[in-house]
Amino acid sequence: MLRLYDRNISSTHLDIGVGSGYLLSKCTMPSTDQHITLLDMNPHCLTHVKRRLSHDYRVSTVQGNVLEPFPVPERSHGSAGLNLMLHCVPGDFAHKGVAFDHAAACVRPGGKVFGSTVLSQGVPVTKAARAALNRLNARKDFNNQHDSLHDLRRELSARFSDFTLTVHGCTALFEATVEA
Repeated sequence: MLRLYDRNISSTHLDIGVGSGYLLSKCTMPSTDQHITLLDMNPHCLTHVKRRLSHDYRVSTVQGNVLEPFPVPERSHGSAGLNLMLHCVPGDFAHKGVAFDHAAACVRPGGKVFGSTVLSQGVPVTKAARAALNRLNARKDFNNQHDSLHDLRRELSARFSDFTLTVHGCTALFEATVEA
């Protein structure tokens, strides 16, 4: 996943569903004047990751929901990352696919929307992984019991003509170019 960031992150990056900020803190930034906008529903995550990154980069935070238009200016970023968060969003991909629209609206033409998600259908899921997914879905930490590779591909292809989708175990990695 670090290589996913290294390949796609721009000097003006929007990170959506920021988690701990680990990959942002470890990836190779393309600019010495790096600007990162963090978007998350959780103010504690935003505060933590901003603190983690602010000593090296210009960081701003925005509280928002991936299912609603982002409070970020249109076409203001060169890249947007949705890493390991879509499997936590309620609903199936027909519902949560709107997150791709909201992310792409914030990225300039030619920029990248990229990320990863854990799938539960249409990919190899080991017995141990299935047990973990069942537990995480029962606790409502995940919401991916209906997330399939087919549906993810459908949602990406409905929005991007240029995208790649690769699978590693039950995790899908995607990279898409925003068109004019």
